Amino acid sequence: MKKPLLPVLCAAALSILGCTLEPRYQRPEAAIAPQWPEPPAPQSVEPAATAASDIGWRDFFADATLQKLIELALQHNPDARVAELNIAAARAQYQIQRASLFPAIAANGFGEFEKYPASVATLASSGGSTGGTATGTPPASGSNVFRYYDVGLGFTSYEIDLFGKIRSLDRERLQQYLGYVETRRSAQISVVAEVANAYLTLLADNALLKITRDTLDSQQDSLKLVQMSFEGGVATALDFHQAQTTVATAQANLAQYERQVAQDQDALVVLLGVPLPADLLRNGELDSEKLLTDLPAGMPSDVLTRRPDILAAEHNLIAANANIGAARAAFFPSISLTGTFGTASTQLSGLFKGGSTTWTFAPQISVPIFSGGANVAGLHLANAQKDILTTQYEQSIQSAFREVADALAGRSTLDRQLAATQALVDASAESYRLSSMRFSNGVDNYLAVLDSQRLLFSAQQSLVDIKLARLENLVTLYKALGGGWRERTAPTAGAR
Repeated sequence: MKKPLLPVLCAAALSILGCTLEPRYQRPEAAIAPQWPEPPAPQSVEPAATAASDIGWRDFFADATLQKLIELALQHNPDARVAELNIAAARAQYQIQRASLFPAIAANGFGEFEKYPASVATLASSGGSTGGTATGTPPASGSNVFRYYDVGLGFTSYEIDLFGKIRSLDRERLQQYLGYVETRRSAQISVVAEVANAYLTLLADNALLKITRDTLDSQQDSLKLVQMSFEGGVATALDFHQAQTTVATAQANLAQYERQVAQDQDALVVLLGVPLPADLLRNGELDSEKLLTDLPAGMPSDVLTRRPDILAAEHNLIAANANIGAARAAFFPSISLTGTFGTASTQLSGLFKGGSTTWTFAPQISVPIFSGGANVAGLHLANAQKDILTTQYEQSIQSAFREVADALAGRSTLDRQLAATQALVDASAESYRLSSMRFSNGVDNYLAVLDSQRLLFSAQQSLVDIKLARLENLVTLYKALGGGWRERTAPTAGAR
């Protein structure tokens, strides 16, 4: 038993101390500025100690209803579930590849039975036949059947990793697995952002629906007043028909927003992956202070290297770098070992008797001489794949930098646009009030009321749109900075 173990131990030592042919990995330099571009209207906000990527989504999304919706989506959303399953598959692939670093040991039992015609039984028993038994023992008297039994423990074709080929492939699978882990986090960020935007859109359409209903009620009251004035000879037929037109327009707008609210709820159901709770969407308002928490300003651009999608791209790049090592190792000799230890006998009862011990040890070396250029092409392919992934990694950083810069510019301008639109709504409301008083007192015709009411409705719609755009921009900024998957506060039962 000592003889076959010595080569195995030597091979294991060589495998542990073997070299690797992977190039030294260096993170590519990101072709971006070290700071974000200055927004159109800089705000004097002190940088916060906590980066956006470290702010959990429960801390950022303050609204309890929105938190519950995000919880449901993270548990049941199809994209989130697929990301989880991809991790499980990548983990299994990594474990399969890692198993190649160790010999696969198996217990084997073997039995062979051969029958010869009586005319050749003597020749077979003497070993003259190629189909004779391994022991050459003649069969029992009067029998033409030969029997052979073998039981052993051993390993087959275990490759010694002298040049790091197997370890490079193992490292490649590990980095791919880590890439899937980051991809899952990126998918979670996307799910969180999509649910938040869908909920904000629903709140905005609900607000527009309420404005439309209020406008319709006001216009119906005005129509009654104009009709009485028309019947009394004070208002003209034009005034009456104009009032009817505004009511019909408001009724059409009401149907439109009712349809949009229903479609928004359907979109939420798709994102959640489960039916929408009936009592979950009550009394929601498009109020930024109650919905979202503000984000820190003045973040350095190197925070992008913490985004899950960029980390996933880097893991894939490291995996490609490891694959180059495996491609280089293909040019060098490979050594594989086969060995067994067991017992053999022509009788089943004699397998474990004295003198039945058997062992085999068969080292094999393969030196590549000619492969038709396959090894060279494989190395070129590995290098090309690394160059592709390097370019994709750099492109991911540049795209992320632009997303953050655009969102920062939007935060600065949308605040000013929101303030200006609010002033427009206030002025339009006062104009409508004054024009209504002038018409009621017979000073002006109904056309002035109609114009001021149309301007007020348009300004109110614009205000809701700007509020929605501002909140969606803040969600986009949070997502672009890598936030959305950490939970710094204690999650409720069932939350991920």
